[in-house]
Amino acid sequence: MLDTLLLSRIQFAANISFHILFPTITIALGWFLVFFKWRYDKTSHPVWLRAYRFWVKIFALTFALGVVSGITMSFQFGTNWPGFMERVGNIAGPLLGYEVLTAFFMEATFLGIMLFGMNRVPNKVHTLACLIVAVGTTLSAFWILSLNSWMQTPTGFELRDGVAYPTDWLAIIFNPSFPYRFFHMLLASGLTASFLIAGVSAYRLLQGDNKQAPRLTLKVALTVAAILAPLQAFVGDLHGLNTLEHQPQKIAAMEGIWHTEKGAPLVLFAIPNEKEQRNDFAISIPNGASLILTHHHDGELKGLNEFPNAHPPVKPVFFGFRIMVGMGMLMILVAVGLRWQLHRKQTLAPWQLKTLVAMSFSGWLATLAGWYVTEIGRQPYLVSGVLRVEEAVTKLASENVAITLTMYLTLYAVLLVVYIRTLFFTAKKSVGVEEYEQTQLTGGKYA
Repeated sequence: MLDTLLLSRIQFAANISFHILFPTITIALGWFLVFFKWRYDKTSHPVWLRAYRFWVKIFALTFALGVVSGITMSFQFGTNWPGFMERVGNIAGPLLGYEVLTAFFMEATFLGIMLFGMNRVPNKVHTLACLIVAVGTTLSAFWILSLNSWMQTPTGFELRDGVAYPTDWLAIIFNPSFPYRFFHMLLASGLTASFLIAGVSAYRLLQGDNKQAPRLTLKVALTVAAILAPLQAFVGDLHGLNTLEHQPQKIAAMEGIWHTEKGAPLVLFAIPNEKEQRNDFAISIPNGASLILTHHHDGELKGLNEFPNAHPPVKPVFFGFRIMVGMGMLMILVAVGLRWQLHRKQTLAPWQLKTLVAMSFSGWLATLAGWYVTEIGRQPYLVSGVLRVEEAVTKLASENVAITLTMYLTLYAVLLVVYIRTLFFTAKKSVGVEEYEQTQLTGGKYA
């Protein structure tokens, strides 16, 4: 029998995993839509409008699932983790409230104009609505990442009888890890949306959709991905250095460093052995971890032995980090390589299009792996150094949590399958849409 604590952790992990899939798309997809609409306003070329109309349907579907799953997730603060709000609600409550009062109200107010007002309001008003919705999605990420980052690196508060009270809201909002995590997440969203657009556009081309819109969106998406993927690697490195400063135990788990040492190797692959505190079957680069993290080949890195009973489980953090990095490297290779191919030959081979289709949801995999590293790497704390996980969990019977967990998992599995099938059904259906289109934009090339 699983206890209430473990079941509640699994349930929250399932909820956040399902929820984060959709904002990861909509944050950046909103800006893609703004770009498509702006290009139509500037050029009056119908291909930009067709690109907008296709992807605004995907945005609407994705946004709806994100909102619903977000509301469900927030309920769990009261049902499964009452100790969280009891202890840090003075900080978490206002930050969540700011997200609703600013970002959500902006999105809810102008989303209707964006989706249904194109032929009912002046064109400039409609474009402005698209811009406000995009700003709203980004602002939503700002507040959520501020709270989550504060849970990683809490500042600007004081404890009174075990309860956190704010003393400096600027220090709370702009806590030490927030800038790195915020931009890391925005870039992750940009890559997720880029590969989704590229994958679905490639699918339309493979299905025989010879209209100009999928060719154009494919080029735009690959261009954005080719720029953001290397930039994400750079920001990720800065984020890692920040984590080393404020959460060295997380870095130790990510790198598989069991004992404090100088000139720590960069472990490419291993099977962490937590019982023996060693890495089995390790493949490593001597001094690599120290060189990357301290910029000195003999730099000292703290090991997990420095944090008895206060370090995260190693295996999920260790493997999650490698999945994230591996997917990031693959994204750089594919985005840069295929964008260069598109520049040289103005077309992609069928196997290259199939590669993009296969990577349509690669951003999801990288984002989930990164979030698992971040959240599991904070264990055993819910708020680092302030509130341990077991101190916040509900006293509900484990049977009750098991029932709701089963219901959530079943519903989420069905919704995820329906979402993906609907997305590709919409793409396939667009192949047969009969509408006038100029076959050349600029000398037969992509514009």
